[in-house]
Amino acid sequence: MGSDARLSDKVLALVTQPPEPACEPVPRPADAAARAIEGAATKAALAAGALALPAGPLGWATIAPEMMAVWQIQRQLVADIAALYGRSAQLGPAQMMWCLFRHTAAQALRDLGVRVGERVIVRPAAQAVLQRVAGAVGMHLGKQVAGRALSRWVPLVGAAGVGAYAYWDTRQVGRAALQLFEREQVIDNPA
Repeated sequence: MGSDARLSDKVLALVTQPPEPACEPVPRPADAAARAIEGAATKAALAAGALALPAGPLGWATIAPEMMAVWQIQRQLVADIAALYGRSAQLGPAQMMWCLFRHTAAQALRDLGVRVGERVIVRPAAQAVLQRVAGAVGMHLGKQVAGRALSRWVPLVGAAGVGAYAYWDTRQVGRAALQLFEREQVIDNPA
């Protein structure tokens, strides 16, 4: 099995069952979500930076754990933002995939969502569609892995860069979740 296929399987596993939220709906969800995004971004940056410290071949072995650690933080952030807005019941695999990968693999996600005016509609997707999208996301992420491998040759500078990217990436995931859950009637659930 190739690395893109393994990444595709990991992407599917991430989105299939959203985690339990660690919070509940609040009167001012945007403020709480902003705090959650900053906290998750900082946590992701620290985790990614620490895992990127080993140099050379040992550092290569930390790429997959680093990506998984950041994705776990990000998927929890998405679940928490949905909960802050009282929308946990609407968080399914398509919405999770949209939030996690929209900013890095937008073209791959075109089958999941559409923009209608100011709203984004993410439709529940059949397993075949999710597998196809996960495959496209996996191919895109495979290219990113090559760039991350280069950062392992310069430990401190590479770790700082990886941490900074994880911070930015997590903020983008949080913004996608905000865009999706802050508006009423944003998720299209067929009756």
